[in-house]
Amino acid sequence: MPPRLPATMRMFERGWLSSNNVLCTGEQSALVDSGYLTHAPQTLALVRHALGGRPLHRLLNTHLHSDHCGGNAVLQAAYGCHTAIPAPEADKVAAWDEEALSFRATGQQCARFTFDAVLVPGQRLELGALAWEVLAAPGHDPHALLLFCAQEGILIAGDALWENGFGVVFPELAGEPGFGDVRATLDLIGTLDARVVIPGHGRMFADVAGALGRAYSRLDYLSADRKRNAENAVKVLVKFLLLERQRIALDELPGLLASIPVLNSAMRQMDIASLANDQAVVGRVGSEAAHLTSRRTADDRVDTGAQTRRVGGSAAHAFNERRHTTTLTVPSPDPYTTLANWAIASLLRANAARIDGHFLVDA
Repeated sequence: MPPRLPATMRMFERGWLSSNNVLCTGEQSALVDSGYLTHAPQTLALVRHALGGRPLHRLLNTHLHSDHCGGNAVLQAAYGCHTAIPAPEADKVAAWDEEALSFRATGQQCARFTFDAVLVPGQRLELGALAWEVLAAPGHDPHALLLFCAQEGILIAGDALWENGFGVVFPELAGEPGFGDVRATLDLIGTLDARVVIPGHGRMFADVAGALGRAYSRLDYLSADRKRNAENAVKVLVKFLLLERQRIALDELPGLLASIPVLNSAMRQMDIASLANDQAVVGRVGSEAAHLTSRRTADDRVDTGAQTRRVGGSAAHAFNERRHTTTLTVPSPDPYTTLANWAIASLLRANAARIDGHFLVDA
């Protein structure tokens, strides 16, 4: 039986392009996380329908990645809701520094929004007539937060813990420590008497011990070789681009990847030359003709956490254990073409994309 929430709480499960949203009702209604920019009209419609004409008083963000705060501006325009964000992000939001806020670095969109208050670890809140504590959850994002209701044993985990993994460890891509923070956050969650976890992506779950075990296993795998986290980040970010755009011209993908700063950082931790050995023929990449072949081989994970078409299992969203591969024989005159070929092959292997003529299409 799926976990149940109190009558004053509701989760909107959104998939991967947008984070899940948690609506708390009562005298002061509140929404935790607002999804991605292109889904903002849908987010607003979900909130309006659930509130039935009542106002949304408050908006809170577990962290400020674009898939968690992209609907903030639309909700603020519609409701004038009081908005609280993690304290270390306040100056960046006030100045609207898109580079410091990671939107430009990841090649993603977020409409400018404002804030009225900040959230700090140890802070006490009332949401849905329940008492909540704000807890630090660095790792995926250094300023990420958890919200925990001890009375009901409910943990709003953001991207710190999913049923099958956790979000991309972005600090590691910049050469900063991140794996240790992920472990410390998992350790903290293990000390809580959490009976229900609302993750940032994927379904709500009650097997907290099982999820922690899988997360620790994934962390051990990633931290054993930093290039694994980098490779996973590339696959996740390409899948995000595909979810946002639905189709990308194969010969345009190398240039698109070159324009995203965080992918440049990831490439410095990868063995690009070895990726050319991943032989899966994908169509036209970098204007080189190719054809599609496939054969069953080893597991290839693209760690997104979508309920729809799950692709992978840790650095961004859920596991996929499909075991087949496609091989690539396209000449790669530059590292971005090599990276594009490899990323396409990875998505094809995970059934997360397909080739349609000269386009890579979401699947």
